[in-house]
Amino acid sequence: MPKRMLIVDDEKVFSSYLDQILARKGYESQVAHNGEEALAACEHAEFDLILSDIKMPKMDGMSLLKALRQKSLQAGNEGLDVAVIMMTAHGTIETAVEAMKLGASDYITKPFNAQEVLMVIEKVFEQQRLKEENRYLRSEVLGKYTVENIISQSPKMERVFQLIANVAMTDSTVMIQGETGTGKELVARAVHFGSKRKRKNFVAINCGALADNLLESELFGHEKGSFTGAIRQKIGKFELADQGTLFLDEIGNVSPAMQMKLLRVLQERQFERVGGTRTLETDVRIIAATNEDLEQAVEEGRFREDLYYRINVIPINLPPLRQRKEDIPLLAQHFVEKHGRRRIHAISDEAIHTLMTYDWPGNVRELENIIERSIILERGSELVNIDLPNKVHRKTGESNLLDFNEDLPLDQVRDQAIDQVEKEYLKRILARYHGSIKRVAEHTGLTTRSIHGKMKKFELRKEDFKK
Repeated sequence: MPKRMLIVDDEKVFSSYLDQILARKGYESQVAHNGEEALAACEHAEFDLILSDIKMPKMDGMSLLKALRQKSLQAGNEGLDVAVIMMTAHGTIETAVEAMKLGASDYITKPFNAQEVLMVIEKVFEQQRLKEENRYLRSEVLGKYTVENIISQSPKMERVFQLIANVAMTDSTVMIQGETGTGKELVARAVHFGSKRKRKNFVAINCGALADNLLESELFGHEKGSFTGAIRQKIGKFELADQGTLFLDEIGNVSPAMQMKLLRVLQERQFERVGGTRTLETDVRIIAATNEDLEQAVEEGRFREDLYYRINVIPINLPPLRQRKEDIPLLAQHFVEKHGRRRIHAISDEAIHTLMTYDWPGNVRELENIIERSIILERGSELVNIDLPNKVHRKTGESNLLDFNEDLPLDQVRDQAIDQVEKEYLKRILARYHGSIKRVAEHTGLTTRSIHGKMKKFELRKEDFKK
């Protein structure tokens, strides 16, 4: 379908000349001789582009542009509803630049030939195409990270979804707690893309993966020459996330010195780049995440209490996959469809049974990795054989503190090994003192509050250890 143009110019000879140029290129065009006629034409027809002179009787081009902008704002749109190219003589270039600030797409200086005006028109249409593509991609992203796209039928996750819906439209700080692989960043993105900040940046940083000096530079940015290797100015995450959301993953691993710097930013919403003297302001929503017990870290002096209360305004606790095994068939089918490479589209009942017997220390991330690997090894059109780590085939209930999944990264294996040792240790001490929390606390050197926290984490009940 040909693009429709509106030519707005009081010079009839020039309008006719421009009309012929557009017709030869295959465009449809209509002529108006002033701004009032142009507005009337826009009431009765839709145009892809308006070519308007600036100086005209009755209503000039600038007044037309302002009227179009006002109409667009009333319709709830940020920019103009139609692309506008201003045509100007040499003496009114400053006015043309002002027109660009009001939303005009471009301008061209009279006199011009056919090739010049067609190049400007094609450039504007290319800009429109890119804007539409960007708008489409943004809508795809907005849809991808909604709560509806988090796969679960578990009542525990339903409560999480409800909490996400309740907190998303606020600016409150959110703390997401859960084991490695439970989907903490996915939940953080769901909160962001369900909020009024969804059209601004979502910026994520793994605080536990960087040394203090690198983390400070990443968060706050740095000035050129502020340290060896700082060859240019760097914009930090707090600036990149301005008016959007900053996701601080693994915040429990931040050093005390960095905790103090973070606390200042969260309290005052101000910071300086490394090596800088100018104070910058930031308007970000903070979402933090950790797989640690921060309450215990506070008690042990490893995490600042004031920072803990600053970030723990709205806590969201994600259950591990072993506590919502009813989700495994749904997740498994989803990952088969994702990684099946058009060769495998289904998963057998036998495979589902195998998946259901495993405790998934690496949670959903480990499930996806194992499904992907099993698909590569599968020779049929249905996934039947699940390639679980060798050591999980040992008898259920057999205690072995060296049991781990060698397919996971070292930091995850380390976290899981620590959890295994702590759980086994706690079980033995609870059994020794027949479930007496006070005596267990005295023996371990921990507070009773910490003991209760660990028992909750490892799903231990004191009743099970009484005589």
